[in-house]
Amino acid sequence: MSALVDSEQVLLAEVRRIADEVAAARAEEVDRDARFPFETLEALRSARALSAAVPEVLGGDGVSLGTIARCCFELARGCSSAAMVFAMHQIQVITIARHLEGAPWYEAYLRDLAREQRLIASVTSEIGTGGDMSRSIAAATPDAGELRFEKHAPTVSYGLYADDLFTTLRRAPDAEPGDQILVLTRSGQAELEPAGSWDTLGMRGTCSPGFVVRARFAAEQVLPAPFPEVMAQSLVPLSHILWSHVWLGIATEAAERARAFVRAAARQKPGEPLPAAQRLSHVMAELTLLRGEVTHALQDFIAADDGGDRGRLMTMASVLRFNNLKLAASEQSPHVCGGALEVVGIVGYKNDTPYSVGRHLRDALSARLMVANERLHTTDAALLLIAKEAW
Repeated sequence: MSALVDSEQVLLAEVRRIADEVAAARAEEVDRDARFPFETLEALRSARALSAAVPEVLGGDGVSLGTIARCCFELARGCSSAAMVFAMHQIQVITIARHLEGAPWYEAYLRDLAREQRLIASVTSEIGTGGDMSRSIAAATPDAGELRFEKHAPTVSYGLYADDLFTTLRRAPDAEPGDQILVLTRSGQAELEPAGSWDTLGMRGTCSPGFVVRARFAAEQVLPAPFPEVMAQSLVPLSHILWSHVWLGIATEAAERARAFVRAAARQKPGEPLPAAQRLSHVMAELTLLRGEVTHALQDFIAADDGGDRGRLMTMASVLRFNNLKLAASEQSPHVCGGALEVVGIVGYKNDTPYSVGRHLRDALSARLMVANERLHTTDAALLLIAKEAW
């Protein structure tokens, strides 16, 4: 067994422990108070999990995407918000690592991230774009030998608690909305002016209100790779893959609570038929379908990546593949949680029982809004008319 495989097993075991002993223990409080999951993030820092995907040559552990995805799943079973923070951070880290192109500033940054366990948040949404990440209004503007921007973002996930920000912008003040770049700014370079609150139905611990983000930075902090390649080859598919593992983790925990309820009922009435057991069978069948879609999509991405054909990830067929992953997972996860609630009944509806699934259902409902499903359906509808490739 290789050292890399050993390190991945160690990481996964430690993340499972953190999920069980830290994240799950604080999940209800994090949800109730809509507060950041500090304890879980500190435990992940201590385990060097925030730099797990950084290449070994730059001070990380070079952990595979598959292991990172599994960590997202395990954390989500304990605390959905902590898992989503971890997933969104890893999306930025893996994207940067995949598109370094030998840029010295970014290589130095990843070394710092590994040493200091820095947390990255993204600033991709923007008021005025209708949720379309392929368009920006804010622009990188030259100013006294540096660049600056001001961006009005309706949400910045865990923005106040992140060390650094990864932001989409127009390349220049006179650039078209689709002529975009990605910029990484470090703490001290950006100012966040609050522009909203975060009293939400679910995912309360992600602490993602709106901000007006202002920053000054050097030109070398622009990611050198072409923006369309970064989006199609990494940022979008990685988002859908890691988000879907979070949603799968939420649904799995809800289904397991329903299973525990049915097993407890069966012990109280041995030999008697249990209508809830049949309902549980339906839930488990739906969960199996969800798990199959999430697992298969991860394998598809890895196959394209391992084959050295990243261009395949830019085809219309690939866009459809990973859009459909997001659509399927975001629609099926709350369905499984709702089915678990029907199995458990009133004790699942209450918030103070070991079979409660209210938090899981509320958190899962957010999945449809993270890149709105109707926008993806509109995109897919247009692509289906012209796409000729098969995945």
